[in-house]
Amino acid sequence: MQPFDLLRPYDVSRESCQRLEAYVDLLLAWQKRINLIGPSTAEQVWTRHILDAVQLMPLLPPGSLALADLGSGAGIPGLVLAIAGGYEAHLYESNGKKAAFLGQAIRTTGAKARVHQVRLEDLPGHPALPRVGVVTARALAPLPLLLDYAEPFLEAGAVGLFHKGQDVDNELTEATKYWKLQVKKHPSITDSRGVILEVREASRVQRPDR
Repeated sequence: MQPFDLLRPYDVSRESCQRLEAYVDLLLAWQKRINLIGPSTAEQVWTRHILDAVQLMPLLPPGSLALADLGSGAGIPGLVLAIAGGYEAHLYESNGKKAAFLGQAIRTTGAKARVHQVRLEDLPGHPALPRVGVVTARALAPLPLLLDYAEPFLEAGAVGLFHKGQDVDNELTEATKYWKLQVKKHPSITDSRGVILEVREASRVQRPDR
């Protein structure tokens, strides 16, 4: 199936698909030098990675023009959403080589995105966090720790959209020891065992002993 046909249900334009193709070409070229995606998934990059990111588009709150992507890595989902949907994306990635890839991908595709090479642990109290409507993360951390990272954005009113696997219920049980949450689970269209966890409200009730 061609990329345009694959993404047609999400109203991704042909021009955006062409820019996604340029992104995929760059991703696969860099993959030969640094590990951006699982090596076994490279041949299914459109279904395993691009579609996995684009499936978030119908879940984005109306009027959400900016998002923060935590532990962005290869730019999935944040940069892919910026390319496919025209969103402004703030990509947080501490690894220098991955941040360099993201910068090159932004220049190649013309995406409205910015790379922030900072540690996620340093986000609370950071003086210059952008105002965003959505915070995303994929394969980053168990939910309790992920909420710690996302807290500055969630506190400011952002909605969390997090890719989660088959352990999501256990992670929710652990997270609710420390957080009062309003969540909704959306089945993933790319992983029969996965969900997109939508976090509408999150307020901390206590801090874990770490």
